[in-house]
Amino acid sequence: MMRDMGIQGRIKRKYISTTNSRHHNRVYPNLITKLKVIRIDQLWCSDITYIRILNSFVYLAAIIDVYSRKIVGYALGKTLCPELTITALKMAIATRKTNNLIHHSDQGIQYTCKEYINILKAHHIKISMSAKGNPYDSAFAESFFKTLKQEEVYLWEYETFSDVIERIPYFIEGVYNKKRLHSSLGYRPPEEYERLLVKNDSQECIMAKTINV
Repeated sequence: MMRDMGIQGRIKRKYISTTNSRHHNRVYPNLITKLKVIRIDQLWCSDITYIRILNSFVYLAAIIDVYSRKIVGYALGKTLCPELTITALKMAIATRKTNNLIHHSDQGIQYTCKEYINILKAHHIKISMSAKGNPYDSAFAESFFKTLKQEEVYLWEYETFSDVIERIPYFIEGVYNKKRLHSSLGYRPPEEYERLLVKNDSQECIMAKTINV
């Protein structure tokens, strides 16, 4: 029936690793084991994923606020160079509060390089890293990547880098942050949830929640 209708199942493609932990940079301890997240800008989780185009890949570095699920920084590039994650980090720092903040990532060279670490230290951001082979600490970022690919990437089948540059920022800023509902946020999108938190900051907030990492 599928052959007669000219359709086929989606082929599971080969996994592409975005983490290079073979380096001599300093690795920082995991600070978020059993951490209770009770506010925005308490814990950012950073990670990288790939987007397949016709003849190559485009890489997306993203930083998510664990409490509100908002993507606070991101960057797109053709390579996995540290500048990719640095650009995402600078975007997040430019628009958010960094006092008493933990930045969590894997042990990839993009997050352990000297320039990235120096930016974190300059803004007094605490540095936390997962142990090798532990995917659970980055579950929040992975959940976002899964949503991105299912609701955007797989529907468009990008062919060029320009296609990605045009669509991904729109999805992150115009759809995911502003419109996509999250059950953990009381079925509100991240930006609306954050606005309500600010509005109720001087009162007892009925939306208050605790996230156990």
